[in-house]
Amino acid sequence: MTLTFNLPESPKTQPRLRVMKLVFQPIKYVEDYAKAYGDAFTLLNKSGNHIVYFSHPQALQQIFAADASHFEAGRGNSILKFLVGANSLLLLDGLRHSSQRQLLTPPFHGDRMRSYGDTIREITVSVIDKWHIHNPFDIRSSMQEISLRVILRVVFGLDAGQHLEELQRRLTSLLDFMGSPLMSSSLFFTFLQTDLGAWSPWGWMRREIQKIDELIHTLIAQRKAETDSNRQDILSLMMSARYENGEPMSDVELRDELMTLLVAGHETTASALTWAFYWLDMQPETRDKLLTELDTLDNQVESTAIVKLPFLTAVCQETLRIYPIVMTGFVRVVKTPIEIMGYNLPPGTRVVPSIYLAHHREETYPQADKFKPERFLEKQFSPYEYLPFGGGNRRCIGNAFAMYEMKIVLATVLSKYQLSLLSKRPVKPVRRGLTLATPSGMKMVASPVVKSVKATLPV
Repeated sequence: MTLTFNLPESPKTQPRLRVMKLVFQPIKYVEDYAKAYGDAFTLLNKSGNHIVYFSHPQALQQIFAADASHFEAGRGNSILKFLVGANSLLLLDGLRHSSQRQLLTPPFHGDRMRSYGDTIREITVSVIDKWHIHNPFDIRSSMQEISLRVILRVVFGLDAGQHLEELQRRLTSLLDFMGSPLMSSSLFFTFLQTDLGAWSPWGWMRREIQKIDELIHTLIAQRKAETDSNRQDILSLMMSARYENGEPMSDVELRDELMTLLVAGHETTASALTWAFYWLDMQPETRDKLLTELDTLDNQVESTAIVKLPFLTAVCQETLRIYPIVMTGFVRVVKTPIEIMGYNLPPGTRVVPSIYLAHHREETYPQADKFKPERFLEKQFSPYEYLPFGGGNRRCIGNAFAMYEMKIVLATVLSKYQLSLLSKRPVKPVRRGLTLATPSGMKMVASPVVKSVKATLPV
């Protein structure tokens, strides 16, 4: 029996022009195609491995619920190999992926995750205490510092010292460089991925990654030499975890997963927090409603009480809906023929679950371009309608921790300061590597909170 394959409609755009638009106008890129072709469209390429975007909830459900044998997700994300390594959870498939995922998931859930609340609040306070009242500061830089220090403390177990400072400095430098327009372009144009020595952009980046690798391997060796078995940082938990055959993770596997957690958990959380403060200032009525909710907390509130606040949760959810930090779920390469929404896809087809388009369907989210946290209080959305962390067996393992961190940082900052944008001009997301972010250099000013909410959190 011969299968007949059929794909959704495809635009006639030249591939090179299409990629240019993807790099420099990422939102317009998908919005224009969705406007012309609807919930599914195909981008043809000469290799025959065509790219198909889906955003209808039914299609996303079929993709996420499909047997894993239909797809190769690791192969679809090989663009990240130079950074996170071949053993990263992002690049694995099959049994290796499922066993590695099972090993890495526990530290990001339950009591272990909740025990990090005081650490997140302490780091937040130490960063915002450096702000000068009414003096403009770069809000994204502050959020980056908080999110990176949280990861270095919670994941790596680094409290202070030269090792932490050097790792923090090099990671900040590397990720800022990767987020520049030139390096963002290089992730899509392979001819830019040329190492011409330390003074060339790609060459500098490769050498910086090598220096970070050396710091990580030194840390792993030091941790192995320690006798303290009570450490609760994620590196120590990963080192003590065992596969079903009783074997621990190798040093190379540890390095690749640590790098993955750094890249996936640092930039994304910093961008989400920056967007949250932007929206709260652009919509004072939303900020006032949130402050009123925070004002209901007791003086010596626990982190568990903060994360249960419904409107705070809704603000975080809407922040991740309107401008999801990652525009698409993991690209899945079809291994065996599969039918999605009536389309029969041949092997080699790249399936792209579009998070951005799913979050902007008017049928699901009326007035989708409006920031309305209340929508999450009025309705519970399915994981095929709301998917800021992807879906299926590729859903981000750190999703609960990311939301937890967002809520604690927002509550801690808002208990002490009101943040106001220096410019009230609306902004649109720009590409930062493989993510969406606020334009660089967004300035805010901090003024002391005058409401009683300032007493609700220990600072």
